Formats: sequence, structure tokens, C-alpha cells
Amino acid sequence: MPHHGNEEEHASEPVSFRDNRKIDPETGEVRGQQNDAGAPAAEESAAGGQAAPADDISEGDALAQAEAILNEAGAEGGDPAVDVVAELRNDLLRLQAEYVNYRRRVERDRDVARDQAVIGVINTLMPVLDDIDAARQHGDLAEGPFAAIAGKLENALKTYELTRIDEVGVAFDPNIHEALMQQPSADVQADSVSQILRAGYRKGERVLRAAQVIVAVPE
Repeated sequence: MPHHGNEEEHASEPVSFRDNRKIDPETGEVRGQQNDAGAPAAEESAAGGQAAPADDISEGDALAQAEAILNEAGAEGGDPAVDVVAELRNDLLRLQAEYVNYRRRVERDRDVARDQAVIGVINTLMPVLDDIDAARQHGDLAEGPFAAIAGKLENALKTYELTRIDEVGVAFDPNIHEALMQQPSADVQADSVSQILRAGYRKGERVLRAAQVIVAVPE
């Protein structure tokens, strides 16, 4: 016959068990990751000297770390970016100087080429100018259409800085005068031009053709 008394005694004894689950069913957190004060284990590790998670680093801390890295790089031999910028700046200045010199050479060569072209045309027209001068001396260009044409041609050449060398009574200058004859004279104290046999021409300061003259010399 069953002993009902023993069954009642066993039924009244409290049943105890240990929950070995690693996840807390109420909070959903991993058990054993909090200290006694309830602080996360990551904070405890940080307090013990370990690095905090990346999410906990503020922007100021990141800038401070970047500045420290740059300072360390500068102490080791300078910022490479600064060196590159300085080198590129020097290259730019050098290229700019070369370009300025190139432009000056081009402009100078252009001016020389233009002057050479003008001088070539003038040299071609010099025989025509000599004929106009001879006709004027003989009175053939006093008036009429040919006189007007000759005047227009001479005025057109003046725009290219062409001037005649035909002054009389000035000191003889071998740079602009070619002496074909000398005549002693008591009226002069130094060699001077007494007569123009053929006019000379110059463009600006450049003598294109010396004037052929008779020189009066002191007796």
C-alpha cells in the first residue's frame, strides 16, 4: 500500500535549480559582462588602461591624434605634402620665367623681322627715290601729278621712320657721310659738308645708306 505520507513530504520540499544560460531571458544581455557597479565591461577595461571602443573617441581626440601624427612626421623630416607643394610652386615659377623670356624673344624676333622687311622694301625703292630727287633738282617735279605721286611716296616712307641725310654745313661724320672729294676752305675751322652729291637715308637710328658728300677742310 503506498505511503502517501512520504509523497506529501517530497512534494512539499522546494525544488531548486541553477540557470546556466549565458543570455539573460529578461534583459537579453550576456551574463558576466557587467561589474558589481553595473558598468559595462568595456568601461572597466578602459579604466584598467585598455583602449576604449572607436565609437567613444570624440572629434577633438581625433584631431589631437592627427595633429600629433603630423607633428611627429614634421619632426622626422618635414611634411611630405608641404615639400610637394613647395616643389610644385618652384616648378611653376620656373615655367613662368621661361614663358616670359620666350615671349620677349618672340616679340623681339617679330620686331626684327618686321624691320628687316621694311628695310628690304626701302632698299628696293632707293633708286626710285634717287630719281625723284634728281628730277626735283632739275625742276621736273615742281608741279603736276608726278610731283603729287612723289610726295605721297615720300610721306608714306616717313611713317616707317625713314629720314634723309642731306644737310649742308654740318660737321663731317664718317658714320653717316661718305667723302668723295675734299676742298680746302678758309671759311671752316673743321671738316664740314659743303655739298651733297647723293642723299643718304636712315631708319630711326640705323643708317641704311651714307650720304655722298664733298668735304670742306681748313686751309
